[in-house]
Amino acid sequence: MAKLVSVVVERWPVAGSFVISRGAKTYVDVVVCTVGDGIHRGRGEGTPIYYKSEDAEGCAAAIRAFAASAPLDRVSVNAGMAAGAARNALDCALWDLEAKQAGRPVWALAGLAEPRPMATAFTISLGEPDVMEAAARRAEAAGYGLLKCKLTGEGDRDRVGAVRRGAPGARLIVDANESWGALDIAAEAVAMAALGVELVEQPVMRGEDERLRGIASPIPFCADESCQIAADLDGLDMYAAINIKLDKAGGLTEALRLARGATARGQAIMLGCMLGTSLGIAPAFLAAETARWVDLDGALLLAEDRGGGLAAAAGMLAPGTLWGGGV
Repeated sequence: MAKLVSVVVERWPVAGSFVISRGAKTYVDVVVCTVGDGIHRGRGEGTPIYYKSEDAEGCAAAIRAFAASAPLDRVSVNAGMAAGAARNALDCALWDLEAKQAGRPVWALAGLAEPRPMATAFTISLGEPDVMEAAARRAEAAGYGLLKCKLTGEGDRDRVGAVRRGAPGARLIVDANESWGALDIAAEAVAMAALGVELVEQPVMRGEDERLRGIASPIPFCADESCQIAADLDGLDMYAAINIKLDKAGGLTEALRLARGATARGQAIMLGCMLGTSLGIAPAFLAAETARWVDLDGALLLAEDRGGGLAAAAGMLAPGTLWGGGV
């Protein structure tokens, strides 16, 4: 039987700062848990969800409390813990442990394809248009062919236009971060399409999704904050796509359930992440095999990463060795 070995909170500096409509971050706190059976050990990492009022110390406490009162296996964890970063860290640690116990990689245990290098989006932080243009130029020069622009609901067309000038050959997606509620959403979507944008994440506040029903948009809307677990899918048919993040879903187990549910409903998948190290990104890498858009740059935005992390070159991510290998 698995037991909790340790739970720690770690702070990792961001390279520069990461800016979205809700504020800037210069570091990210993550919770890391280790489980073991006396022979093998597995690790998992979670990044607290700010819009769910999570924090790293609270996540660590939740993991300790659950481990003290219930069996540590994925069925019990997913049935007994709320979705969020704490469950994500514990669920992924248990997947890692199971792989080592079986001597097989997680992708094989989960019935997934062997992971191969894949292109990831690179996030252009919110800023003045000239700052975002310069960042886009650097990203395209570094080989990123898909850029994700953070927006705020004010001056978005100027910002995306600047990014397009900086990276004329890149594909673009935008994250409205629930900020378009006071705008003419259809008109904004048309303007984004004219700039070559191919996806708009979360244009309205979670809970106000019905406002999107019937809008004739030339580009698909993608549910982010509104789509956290598989049970959310039944009320989100107004979205053509969903963004799966392991910290929202509460682990790889639920993320795979979400992916199957979305595919069955004909919704496209975006596989995203929070800021975090490759220990947190590696499980998401496995879940991205059916994703149309991959946005797994969370570790690339840090000042440094863990050893054995995902390798990045020319806009491509390659599997690392620090999680889920089964050895």
